[in-house]
Amino acid sequence: MITAVISGLLLLWPLISQRGIKEIDTRVAIQLINHQDALVLDVRDDSEYAAGHLPNSKHIPSEKIEERWIEIQKFKEKPIVIIYRSGIRSNRASLFLKKNGFAQVFNLMGGIDTWKRANLPIVKR
Repeated sequence: MITAVISGLLLLWPLISQRGIKEIDTRVAIQLINHQDALVLDVRDDSEYAAGHLPNSKHIPSEKIEERWIEIQKFKEKPIVIIYRSGIRSNRASLFLKKNGFAQVFNLMGGIDTWKRANLPIVKR
């Protein structure tokens, strides 16, 4: 019995430890962007961002979020859709923003690859 309880808790730990960071699909992301003026925050590195990103996205690489988050402070009450390449970077950025009072933080499930597969707009500069 005790082993079953411990096993269950270990399986649930990743969900609990993310502290409510929600993953959303492209449909929900588009609704947040179009109807709630969500900020799209791209946390990929510079070369990944330059290769293609969402229109009007803000670029702050994940490893710089702790020094540059003040740049997006005015979006604390707005939805923020985080774009990434792999989940590790988005979770780090998401958890940091939540900890610093950002109310609505969402990770785009599957990141930039999901956006591209859906043939949604990409900007290259």
